[in-house]
Amino acid sequence: MKPFSRLPVLAGLAVLLMAPLHAADVQGSQDHPLVPRYEGAEIIAYDTSAFARHDFAKAAITKGGGFAANPEATLSAEGRLTTIVYRAPAGRSPLEVLRNYEAALAGAGFASSFSCVARECGRADFNFTLVPLGPYSTLFNGYYEDHGYTLARLTRSAGDVIAAVYVVKNMGGGINRERTLVKLDVLELKPMEQRMVTLKAGEMDSALGAEGRAVLYGILFDTDQDTMRADSRPQLEEIAALLKAKPALRLLVVGHTDTQGSLAHNQDLSQRRARSIVAALTRDYGIAATRLTPVGVGMAAPVASNRSEAGRAKNRRVELVELGAP
Repeated sequence: MKPFSRLPVLAGLAVLLMAPLHAADVQGSQDHPLVPRYEGAEIIAYDTSAFARHDFAKAAITKGGGFAANPEATLSAEGRLTTIVYRAPAGRSPLEVLRNYEAALAGAGFASSFSCVARECGRADFNFTLVPLGPYSTLFNGYYEDHGYTLARLTRSAGDVIAAVYVVKNMGGGINRERTLVKLDVLELKPMEQRMVTLKAGEMDSALGAEGRAVLYGILFDTDQDTMRADSRPQLEEIAALLKAKPALRLLVVGHTDTQGSLAHNQDLSQRRARSIVAALTRDYGIAATRLTPVGVGMAAPVASNRSEAGRAKNRRVELVELGAP
């Protein structure tokens, strides 16, 4: 397989060699610092956004209607988005280019979460979902007989990074005919903005006594995921301490989301998140499952406007609701 470009170690020599290698790139474009280009490829389209919401495919797509019709195959996330379209050198197949990207991402510390080639991905539905009508559609749409895709994630303290690579063999006319085209989407997730103080067992008990519920922001999930982050443990420990101190207490564990995504998807996501909290409390802390009932209400009970990110952050929460003694 053709290797990715390697720049010389000496900075001065690197500058001399970069110009002719990338001379055909569109003006103002550049490689993403975390993902190298395939050797000899040219940038033919480029765009960045300081903050955007982007959908990725995390499974094959076999239904028409785009991501909205395929929620089980959709990963949605927000952050700084960079989209780069490359034209690979003549004679390089989509599969060869894709495998090189997979190796390069792994070498950069990314963990693969989904990869497919040809009909494994789905056909026209996958193609038109990954590249809907817009600035890149004429380059990619309709070319799904020979295509491939990989989705990977880099975990880092500054904020995770999601990278998706979609490759097709363009069979249209002109300079792109029979050339492999690459659409690279890199989303740098905004670091978790909620660093609220963990609510202590006594504080939760007071809130339950006064209002019948305790609102928690210390149980954290990555966007569109139902597995708790490791930094949720302090809050889980306090919930367990409360339940052990109050053996007659029974609780609803209620998951809430913002309004990003469909009603059905958010209700399902919040239910799965509530179940994961209950599972952790019973598995890791010995709390009887009969004392905890998971409930997902999705976007149905906001505490702030969903028109701003600050409001959406307040709406993404977990609440404990007292059921009382059995």
